[in-house]
Amino acid sequence: MLTSLIGTCKRLGIDPFTYLRDIFERLTSHPHSRLAELLPDQWEVARRATTLS
Repeated sequence: MLTSLIGTCKRLGIDPFTYLRDIFERLTSHPHSRLAELLPDQWEVARRATTLS
């Protein structure tokens, strides 16, 4: 599973370490209704929106 996650990150041009670190930091406070934002293909957009606001 981890290999697949890392492969997906690399395919999307995301640094896997940065992605995982950010996800682990957000998990406790991120709303359950918006968990899809933490998927690798949606993470970068959600991250940019969070840093801009």
